Amino acid sequence: MSSVRKGQAPPPLEREAFRQRFMQSYFDPAYRAEDAALGRLEEIAWDAYQQGRKAPVTRPAGPGFADPAYELSVEWREARDKLLAAQAEWSQPQTPSRVLLVCGSSRNDGTCPGEMSKTFRLVRLAQEVLRAEGLQTELLDLSRLASEYDRHIHPCKGCVSTAMPLCHWPCSCYPNHSERQTGDWMNDIYEMWVRAHGVILVTPVYWYQAASAIKLMMDRMVCADGGNPDPSSTHGKRPEEAKALELKGWPYPKHLAGRTYGVVVHGDVAGIEGTRRALCDWLDWMGLIDAGARARLDRFIGYYEPYALSHDALDKDKAVQAEVGNVARAVAAAVRELRAGHLSAPDRGLDVPRPK
Repeated sequence: MSSVRKGQAPPPLEREAFRQRFMQSYFDPAYRAEDAALGRLEEIAWDAYQQGRKAPVTRPAGPGFADPAYELSVEWREARDKLLAAQAEWSQPQTPSRVLLVCGSSRNDGTCPGEMSKTFRLVRLAQEVLRAEGLQTELLDLSRLASEYDRHIHPCKGCVSTAMPLCHWPCSCYPNHSERQTGDWMNDIYEMWVRAHGVILVTPVYWYQAASAIKLMMDRMVCADGGNPDPSSTHGKRPEEAKALELKGWPYPKHLAGRTYGVVVHGDVAGIEGTRRALCDWLDWMGLIDAGARARLDRFIGYYEPYALSHDALDKDKAVQAEVGNVARAVAAAVRELRAGHLSAPDRGLDVPRPK
């Protein structure tokens, strides 16, 4: 078996460095009246940090798990149970058809830019078309990461690169209470994806790539593609056990396979085609089925025009508005075929010689 390589991580914070880091959140002079109380809270946080109390509330995993006695995080179990319920709802023929609309821009008028994004307007346009087609919609506006109090998507820690079974479905890396890595949004986002029969991603181009908010979500969804639904099988994050389990032969389950998708990428100078291809490749890899060529769109809006006029450029571009509407119509048609069992996936059932 491959050995576990060590030597990269820095040492834990020293006591004073921890105190300074903890108190950064309380820089506002209004907190000074409660410095004594904050000091007591900091002592508790320091103790949790030293002891590594990542999941302070656990209970035995119980029947159905590889190790029923393993102390499983109650927060992870709650997230897992919601995904199981969402998947069961998704699979029932009487469940209304639902499309998840993902707004990938970081801009909205509730934060520094002071103006809504063009991405949001395009999402709303697609939403109107889907509703007219008789589908339910759910909006995931990732700009809320920039405008809401304590809203986070923490970065992926790369567990899968040590061994696939170390990457749990849903992700068990967060919350990590000992390091104050809390307030993570991903458990809600996983549930949105599982509930959806179709997904439409809409993103601007930031420096030749998708916006940072959508990339954070993408990285954290690696557990949906091959992730381990039983943390007790690796006793949490034990890399040796995970490596041994993968090398025995891992099935790499695709937890979101069979849903359909559309993608809209817009920009003003460059990067739209590469970003659209990358997003479609990602969705294809996870086992989602594209809704056709008209559902994969990349367009410039206000090409090389001033940023200050970008919304005006969108107002004038009736063609791109119609094309975004067609993305929604294509996904609506694909969802109907999916629910009827007619959505074509010609490679379904083929043996995969390299399933990673």
